[in-house]
Formats: sequence, C-alpha cells, structure tokens
Amino acid sequence: MAQSLAVQGGSAVRTRPWPLWPRPAAGAAEAVQQVLSSGRWSISGPYRGTDSHERRFARAFAEYNGVSHCVPAASGTASLMLALEACGVGAGDEVIVPGLSWVASGSTILGVNAVPVFCDVDPRTLCLDPAAVEAAVTERTKAIVVVHLYSAVADMDALTALAERHSLPLIEDCAQAHGAAYRGVKVGALATAGTFSMQHSKMLTSGEGGAVVTQDADFARRVEHLRADGRCLAGQRPAPGEMELVETGELMGNNRCLSEFQAALLTEQLKELDGQHAIRRRNAALLDGLLRASGYVPQETSEGTSTRTHYTYAARLPEDHLTHVGITTVARALSAELGLTVAPSYAPITRNRLYDPGSRRRYALGVEHQALTDPKRFELPVAEAAARRVLTLHHAALLGDENDMRDIAAAFGKVLRHGADLTG
Repeated sequence: MAQSLAVQGGSAVRTRPWPLWPRPAAGAAEAVQQVLSSGRWSISGPYRGTDSHERRFARAFAEYNGVSHCVPAASGTASLMLALEACGVGAGDEVIVPGLSWVASGSTILGVNAVPVFCDVDPRTLCLDPAAVEAAVTERTKAIVVVHLYSAVADMDALTALAERHSLPLIEDCAQAHGAAYRGVKVGALATAGTFSMQHSKMLTSGEGGAVVTQDADFARRVEHLRADGRCLAGQRPAPGEMELVETGELMGNNRCLSEFQAALLTEQLKELDGQHAIRRRNAALLDGLLRASGYVPQETSEGTSTRTHYTYAARLPEDHLTHVGITTVARALSAELGLTVAPSYAPITRNRLYDPGSRRRYALGVEHQALTDPKRFELPVAEAAARRVLTLHHAALLGDENDMRDIAAAFGKVLRHGADLTG
C-alpha cells in the first residue's frame, strides 16, 4: 500500500504541515492596537491631529508601485468598479476582459451596467491574448481590462499599443500580481490605472481590501469621490475633531472605503512583501525544473516580464497523460498526497457556476442587454483547454524550503506514475 495513491488508501508523500497563510508582519499587532485606541477607525471618522493610516498606506503603496496616486478601497471588486467608472464606463458600454479569470472580472463590469466581452487567452501565459482583443473591439468598446493571472504578466507591449491605437483606456487588474514588473515598471503603473485586491488569499492582505493606483491626478480625484459617497480628502488638514473628507458636489459616489484597521495592517504587511517574493521566486524556479523533468509544463510569463511574482503556481499536465480522468480527480489525488489543496485552473467565466447574470434582477435592463450579457455567446477554446489540463497551488506552498518543493514534485510524479489507477 505504500506505493499506492493516498487517495486510494496508500501512504501519502507528505504529512508535515505547510506554511500558514496569512502570516502577520512583525509590526502588525502593534499597528492594529494603535488604531483601537486612536479614536479613529475610518477615514470618515474625525481627524485626530495625525495622518490617518489610510493616508499612510496610500503613500507607501504609491511609492512601492512607482506611481503618483493611490486610492485605497474596500475590496478588489470595489477597486475594479471604481476604475471602470472613473474611465467613464457605464450603461451599455462594452468592456473587453479575459475569459479565464476569477468571476469578479466579469461581475464588476456587470456591476457598472456595462457589458463584459470575454476574450480568449494566450496558451503559454494564460493572460489576455492581444489578437483576440483586436478581433473583439467594436464601436461600443469603452475599455479593456487585462488580468495578470496566477504567476504571469500579460503582454503589455501589445496590449498598450492596441489600446492607444483604438483610444481606449487600459485597466490592469493586479489582484494576483503585487510587485511584479514589466520592462522595469511595476504592474499597475503601465496603463491608465491599476487595481489591486488585498483579500485573504492575496500576497498582500488585510483580510479584505483593495486599491486603485494611477499616474493621473484627475483620475485619482474621480476615484476618491466615487469611493467615499462623493467626498474627497481635504487639501489641508482640518482641525482635530472635524471631518477630513469634504463634500465637493463634483461627482456622486458610494461608500467603498478601507477601514483604518485594514490600512494599518497593510502598511506593515507591505514591508515584508518583497522578502516573501524572493523566497517564492527561488522555490518556484526549483519547482519548475523538477516538474519539467516529469513532463509537466509550468506556466510561462510574457517576454517583457522583468520581475515575476507567484500568487498561484500553475502547471499543465504532460501531453497525452491522464486523459482518461477529469482534472478534478487528478487534483484530488495530488491533494491527498500532499495534505495541501491542489486545484484545477479557473473554469472560464462563461461557464463558472458563480457567474449567472440572469439570477439577479438588477441586470435585467432590457431584452437587448440581457442577450449581450448572456455568457453562452462566447467561445473560448484556449481557456477551456486550460481548465481541463492546468493544476494550481496557492503561494503559501512556495514559502517553504527546498525539501517542500521536492515533496510537491514527488507527489506530482507519483500521481503521474499511478495515473492508470485513477477513475472518475
């Protein structure tokens, strides 16, 4: 039984625990305690004579990304919606987005009453395919959203040129790419705006949270209004006890603000991000070599990538292997060997059970709109192929050591050798 697959009762490759995520930064507890006793738990709370933690994080994150402006927000979803609306996207407009991504890439577009146009991805990088984007542009297209997926950066040379040629704003969804860079420029600073998620699983996290970054002062001001009920930060510090948000009447918004607790936590977590990236990068390179030796194909990144980060480690099954069982069965067998969740790639958004515009009345904006937002109208063969053959690991697994990477490779090799025993 020792040589049998663990999922069938054999001994697992590994029983030791894996690195825990999230892991609090050295100064995290003290920073959160400061907020508890500060008398200010929100940017909309009274000014207490010192910079809010939200302002401190905004400055630190803008500097980290090499941009002039950062507007923190409540979530990655909120950040994407804010960026879309700041670009002027609204009812009936088309927004091009990759079809292989987390469901929020589509639902955020629906959330501003626009129409998601799902495009296929590059089979090597799993990021938005510029050729597919070019074919999808119409007179109704009002923006392009590019997602830097898993461990890859998209082809920003081609996508930037395409956006400029069609005079379209380009939004980078960097929810999975904090700290990655393309030709020496951090992602998020390569386009009209960049959006980030700080949700629990992300490499920079406060449980929930987000941010929009940009070089454009006017764009940042619009985002500020949109995320704080039409208010923006005062140009001058108010007197203690007064509001720091001012009512300008420039633009109606909603409340999508980050709390002071989250901002304080993020400021501390940011200090340790690059150190963690270095560990993940070293381990991912080792794992790449080990898995290639068994025939697996690790996800690639685009040619212009100068700094790669690893939110999710992704690898494709060897050609012509394990074709008799579904990818979910393979992932379950790997998970049993490692005591660690190994998951299939995202399903294309167009067939993700979480993406169903028809289930909510708020998107019932007429027969034409409902037809345009029907996900069944899109064909995404490359995304479909990835969903059948790509396996993924969360970045926490990459925070271990060389022995951990060898355990992962051993499990992948074992499942491949005993693949004929799998059914389902």
